[in-house]
Amino acid sequence: MRRLFRLVISAAMIVSSLYALRAQDLRPRAYVITPIHSNAVIVGYAFSDGSIFFGTVLPITNASGRYSVPNLSYYHSLSFFKRSANFTATLPYVVGTFQGAVQGNEQSIYRSGLADSIFRFSVNLLGGPAMPPKEFVKWKQKTILGASIQVVAPTGQYYPSHLINPGSNRWGFKPELGYSRRWKNWILDAYGGAWLFTANNNYLTGSEFSKRQNTLTEAPVGALEMHLSYDVKPRLWASVDGNYWYGGKTTVNDVIKIGTLQANSRIGGTISVPFTKHQSVKFSYSDGELARIGGTFQTVSVAWQYSWLGKPN
Repeated sequence: MRRLFRLVISAAMIVSSLYALRAQDLRPRAYVITPIHSNAVIVGYAFSDGSIFFGTVLPITNASGRYSVPNLSYYHSLSFFKRSANFTATLPYVVGTFQGAVQGNEQSIYRSGLADSIFRFSVNLLGGPAMPPKEFVKWKQKTILGASIQVVAPTGQYYPSHLINPGSNRWGFKPELGYSRRWKNWILDAYGGAWLFTANNNYLTGSEFSKRQNTLTEAPVGALEMHLSYDVKPRLWASVDGNYWYGGKTTVNDVIKIGTLQANSRIGGTISVPFTKHQSVKFSYSDGELARIGGTFQTVSVAWQYSWLGKPN
């Protein structure tokens, strides 16, 4: 039973991290600025399907997952010490099934519930002052340098006795620097940041595997991301996307769990298509190309956006 508990703990950490990897989604043009008082409501849907890799440390085979993430976001741009800035809030929902064979026994788990909410604040440091629409239409992007902080709040559904939950029962913070450079119709984006996590002090507590209260901690995860996009015409563009992240070794009750260090990457593409003055649709596809541990998911997503300009203060 003690050996089975160790296996379950390790498996749960790896599979549960798949939800956290939604925060590693590819985000082209994340630092391209908009005029102040810009607003947008985004309704999105993402579907992921793929394999889960446990390495050689666990006797788990044929592991896979299939899950959907409908989500609702709100975006608002503003002036922050006369620099262009913006704020985004996202509320996702997770519906999915995960399965695999543990020591030859097939297991399957279904989950449905609110996931952790995500908040992001970004500010331009170089190349883009806060501008009203009349000034913005005359402005031409060259080099932009920005900074952002992304926060994942533990608002999702979480049951301590469950191996897999939509929520993570911990806070996540990602400070990041972003670079964007335009050459005529081409834009190159590059971001670098690190995820920092608080502890989950109620991990697998009261489950069939552990009646004691367990504490899960995760080391920082460094993340790099790059995009190359092309403007066909205003608001109609396409991009090639890629990222890489490393770190995240986990411990349970101060005991390091071997085999939980991540070294993963994704590549994909995005197309944004406007169809009215205020509306556009974004399509994207990405695939896990490298996975030292975790999931190699193929993800397809679509997002409808309605944008408008608010009145100045």
